[in-house]
Amino acid sequence: IDGSSKTFPQSESAFSLRGLRVLVADDNEDAAAVLRQLIQMLGGVCGVVNDGEEVLDALRADKPSVAILDIGMPHLDGYTVARRIRALHEFDDVVLVALTGWGQDEDKRRSREAGFDFHLVKPAAYDALKAVLAPLVPAP
Repeated sequence: IDGSSKTFPQSESAFSLRGLRVLVADDNEDAAAVLRQLIQMLGGVCGVVNDGEEVLDALRADKPSVAILDIGMPHLDGYTVARRIRALHEFDDVVLVALTGWGQDEDKRRSREAGFDFHLVKPAAYDALKAVLAPLVPAP
């Protein structure tokens, strides 16, 4: 699924992320904070880390169903983090979403090869986020 540059709607009425646990990893603290705020406003639980090296510890501590990873993080990029996550069976059920400014076909191919389930381009369209996250919300 690809994201486009649409902005978030002024009013939200249709879906909820209640019960969904999400981890956001992005070295851009403002972008991570905005995404966390959106997820929380929609009823989800969201943790944030700002470095790829912190992701595995956060996955173990927070036990999210979804990890949204920036690709261009310093120290460990999102590709490396995704490969490390996919190498550990304890995280087999975690859905990995690349959220990045890199949206060429080659970037999408590399994210698939690294183990990402979805590739969204920043700024991600609200509808693209909804399409990825809504089906992952646990049944009440």
